[in-house]
Amino acid sequence: MKYRSTLLTLLAVSLAGNAATVSSPDSRLTLTTSIKDGKAVYSVSYDGKPILFDSPLGFESNIGNFSDNLTSVGSTTGDISRSFNQDRIKKSHIDWSAKSLTEEYSTPDGKKFTIQWEVGNNDIAFRYLIPAQGDTRSMIITKEATGYRFPDFTTTFLTPQSHAMIGWKRSKPSYEEFYSPDAPLDKPSQYGHGFTFPALFHVGDNGWALLTETGVDGGFCGSRLSDYKDGVFTVEFPMPEENNGNGTAAPGIPLPGKTPWRTITVGNELKPIVETTIPWNVVEPLYEATGEVRPGRGTWSWIIWQDNSINYEDQIKYIDLAADMGYENVLVDAAWDVNIGRDRMAQLAKYAKSKGVNLIVWYSSSGWWNDIVQSPVNVMSRPIPRKEEMKWLKSIGATGIKVDFFGGDKQETMRLYEDILSDANDYGISVIFHGCTMPRGWERMYPNYVGSEAVLASENLVFSQDFCDKAPFHAALHPFIRNAAGSMEYGGTVLNKRLDRTNEKGTIRRTTDAFEIATAILFQNPVQNFALAPNNLTDAPADAIQFMKDVPTTWDETLLVDGYPGKYVVLARRHADKWYIAGVNALDKPLKLTLDLPMLNAGDEATLYSEKKGKGMTASPLKIKNPGKVQVSIDPADGFVIVD
Repeated sequence: MKYRSTLLTLLAVSLAGNAATVSSPDSRLTLTTSIKDGKAVYSVSYDGKPILFDSPLGFESNIGNFSDNLTSVGSTTGDISRSFNQDRIKKSHIDWSAKSLTEEYSTPDGKKFTIQWEVGNNDIAFRYLIPAQGDTRSMIITKEATGYRFPDFTTTFLTPQSHAMIGWKRSKPSYEEFYSPDAPLDKPSQYGHGFTFPALFHVGDNGWALLTETGVDGGFCGSRLSDYKDGVFTVEFPMPEENNGNGTAAPGIPLPGKTPWRTITVGNELKPIVETTIPWNVVEPLYEATGEVRPGRGTWSWIIWQDNSINYEDQIKYIDLAADMGYENVLVDAAWDVNIGRDRMAQLAKYAKSKGVNLIVWYSSSGWWNDIVQSPVNVMSRPIPRKEEMKWLKSIGATGIKVDFFGGDKQETMRLYEDILSDANDYGISVIFHGCTMPRGWERMYPNYVGSEAVLASENLVFSQDFCDKAPFHAALHPFIRNAAGSMEYGGTVLNKRLDRTNEKGTIRRTTDAFEIATAILFQNPVQNFALAPNNLTDAPADAIQFMKDVPTTWDETLLVDGYPGKYVVLARRHADKWYIAGVNALDKPLKLTLDLPMLNAGDEATLYSEKKGKGMTASPLKIKNPGKVQVSIDPADGFVIVD
């Protein structure tokens, strides 16, 4: 990493009195900060058009108010340049260039704090730095003033924060609520607790903005957005009743200390939103991986065959399926300790290893904050049994765990995520989280972290026909919001026609096979546990199975080709020298698109995976005549993939 600092970057920054203006390296994104009526505020514009009007900054604490009656002490500016490689996000090599602004403020009683800003071409990140206040070396931040004031014509794409201690065995909130597309700014949240990150805003003709946060570790809580009030969304901390009331809602930090980064991604189109890497640009790894971290594909019996499949014989079938598909993993879900037992799990791991397949093993996170009975319970919640379990997992050759049912964003809960990751790393074990919070830069911060659910995901296909009916909407939405901000372990790509072991009853899949294989590209997560079943080897289209045998889960480059959240999306992802272009249609009418695909060359012969009337999904050659005018037609609930 390189860092260069100067007192004044003449072309990018202007300082006048209590105001500072910083422009991005390409001069299109502009941040302006100032003090008005004793309050620190900031505004954001892109190409000269307002994205955020004067929005509040600062915080309140148990040792003083750092949001009112402020005085500017001084500012410094500089240039930032960072380069790094990252193998588990949407892009494998990152070059981050930004202008920095560091502003120091003082309260009437002489207490000081700093706001640190980084302004890149489409991204802004900022956080609070708090020094020791005399002999005071600790602080509880009771409230943030940090807010976002959008123009009143802005529409929103938000998902609500649920009540605490509701849902399955009182395990919410877990970031598993529906999104409302293009809603007005003042639409109240469903439960009255505001909205979870990430949050997408369409600022009319002025552009788009994606809000989220990054750099949250065990030293702080996860945050969310309030309901719209007095023209502003503000940052809010967890509800006191989360996690059954255990732990404080307000985070405590040592002094000197810092808050997580708040991030704003801006563009006059959606490409910068989908392609942003800001959650990883401003954080650093917290430790080194002790073992090989294994991104890869896996099979998963529970998603179609459900609870009754967690037995030795059925898991053998899914290990065999993984081996037949050339997959790296098999996920053994809840109640394995009761239905299979530890001795036979060791045998299962040995059999899997003989087939070239790794075991990922399910656990409940719970200890004292929900009513989950799916076992193992009370293992991951405390350090002594957790470390013993990691030791046992390593002894049988398991390479990963999936930990479920967290239900909260308190600092205590964030510390549990970090503790699980750290202990697992000591034994070379990778970690997936489900029923959980969204990741906040964790792919870079924790080297053995390999994904989170934190979305209304594939399990709902089994439970609800309505969710099956809405599958196209969700697939066309998540690349712009949830998956834009972090890995998303959705557990998708269903090739059964019915969501049942027999493939003859249960909920009905409304999407085509071409749609389903497209989601294997659209949904990004380094470990993908696909919803395939053993019967798919013979009853699914042969070309679909071959595609799923070949599909990667890590990407060197990601580009948005076309789309609108909740309506349709076309993404291009590159793995090594091979491009995968995937699209789905969530509209109720056929969609005809002319795509600009500069990654292809005239004369290339690519492969098109699509539905053919009377033939189902097939792979056919596609001659690229003009990469700037590749035409595709997608029926409702249909999709396509082009591989070059």
